[in-house]
Amino acid sequence: MMISMTDATIAIDDLVVRRGGHDVVRIPALEVPAGCVTGLMGPSGCGKTTLMRSIVGVQRVAGGTVEVFGQPAGAAPLRSRIGYVTQDPSVYDDLTVAENLRYFATVVGVRRRDLDAEVQRVIAQVVLGDHAKARVDQLSGGQRSRVSLAAALVGTPELLVLDEPTVGLDPVLRRDLWTIFRRLADDGVTLLVSSHVMDEASRCDRLLLMRAGVLLADDTLPGVLESTGQQDVESAFLTLVDRAAAAGHRDPHDTLESSFERGAPR
Repeated sequence: MMISMTDATIAIDDLVVRRGGHDVVRIPALEVPAGCVTGLMGPSGCGKTTLMRSIVGVQRVAGGTVEVFGQPAGAAPLRSRIGYVTQDPSVYDDLTVAENLRYFATVVGVRRRDLDAEVQRVIAQVVLGDHAKARVDQLSGGQRSRVSLAAALVGTPELLVLDEPTVGLDPVLRRDLWTIFRRLADDGVTLLVSSHVMDEASRCDRLLLMRAGVLLADDTLPGVLESTGQQDVESAFLTLVDRAAAAGHRDPHDTLESSFERGAPR
């Protein structure tokens, strides 16, 4: 698909996030286009979650600006326009699927008279109709992931920020979730999806390849492959890492990644 960067949903300028006296994320400039699936790809601990937290406005930043729909990240008017799925469980185990979604719909301001219809809508979107009355702690891992996604979909957000939503899932469940993501993008929703599974790059309209807190590439998959002369995204990523090292950028084993290895939040 053709993507116009003038229709950016997210705009970042000189973003710096600092932890323990070190810059752990440094993004000079970035625009995430509207109405497509942008994949934020990179190894665990490279700063993907920190960047996503900055975008949804829950991360303290040391410098720069992050705007979503032209407003500062975290601004109150954005709360109903953004759905955010974290890596940690974001739903309640002791409630049923429908009870969880009714609660989250209430939180985002869905009118009482519309609650039942909204719950049914998002359950249908994530294909959980047969499990609406099941408690979350009785569901499989893949079903729980879909409940978390459904919770993020209540209120019809225009931007979905999904932090490694397919981690730990088998190939069939990963495929099913990506089918849902594609359907949402086709309906005009902007999705920013992080993953450390490089083969998921083929499912994205645009790629952000990240390493040690910096972006190595912001391009389409064909563009990344052409610029690196490689046939697959993993080889392309390694080529970009080598180029960055040759240019004198941060070594991948320095203090940034060491801080993550010691248990600092991602």
